[in-house]
Amino acid sequence: MAIDLQFTKGQGTGNDFVLFADPDGDIDLTPSQIAAICDRNFGVGANGTIRAVRSASLPEGAASLAEDPAAEWFMDYFNADGSPAEMCGNGIRVYTRFLLENGLIDLVPGDTIPIGTRAGVRDVQISGSGFSVDLGRWRLAGGEPLVRAKNLQVARPGLGIDVGNPHVVVALSSDDELDEADLSYVPHVEPEVVGGVNVEFVVPEEPLVRDGIGRIRMRVHERGSGETLSCGTGAAAAALATRHWAGQGAPHQWRVQVPGGVVGVRMFPAEDGEHVALSGPAELVFDGVLALP
Repeated sequence: MAIDLQFTKGQGTGNDFVLFADPDGDIDLTPSQIAAICDRNFGVGANGTIRAVRSASLPEGAASLAEDPAAEWFMDYFNADGSPAEMCGNGIRVYTRFLLENGLIDLVPGDTIPIGTRAGVRDVQISGSGFSVDLGRWRLAGGEPLVRAKNLQVARPGLGIDVGNPHVVVALSSDDELDEADLSYVPHVEPEVVGGVNVEFVVPEEPLVRDGIGRIRMRVHERGSGETLSCGTGAAAAALATRHWAGQGAPHQWRVQVPGGVVGVRMFPAEDGEHVALSGPAELVFDGVLALP
């Protein structure tokens, strides 16, 4: 049955999304419909879609409500190819802006709102640069796979990091190497990661630390979306990997330059282990109506 989908286009440091409100879970888009929406030539164009749905209105939301009964809203996120994703650090900030500006939540500076995701409940606050999200406890995962990318002359070891979704971070030697990598092709990760993985390529700035804040540049190939202008969880993973490589004395606050802008990453202790938080801008660009077959 054809539907007219009322949507909003949003972006966080160039990571862009099509968002729509479906509080009661009545709109169930197919992967092919999502891919058509995200197509930059024939659709709206986006790195993914985000459905604003109440946690009580879909099966995945039950785990969120069990974790935190206050997690009324669930971020139902899908990549540009229609595949579901656990979390999106830029997406959840844009999603919170969408909920707030559409009157679906109340949020004032100093308050925190829990948002359900497939990776668990994530707490979001208003910050000076937009919004800040606690991405939860991170962990090393997946060892040190070998990564090959087009235009990089030799394979490089990566570092597997899980921040609710899987990442492999690769250190490069120079800005030229970072700029020359052709991420329109999927990087080859060996051994292969079942279900795919986000791959970040990182170069430290000179000096690495200024005024107590670590500084890196990053590009990313996101599974299911290709190269994007930014990846929030990827920025967190990149900062965590760089701190890991830098060793004892490395800072717990980082400034990550991505093609779409700058995000902040902060590591801090919590009851269940060290958490990592992401902060950055979130903007709503335009509204529209899309006829879907």
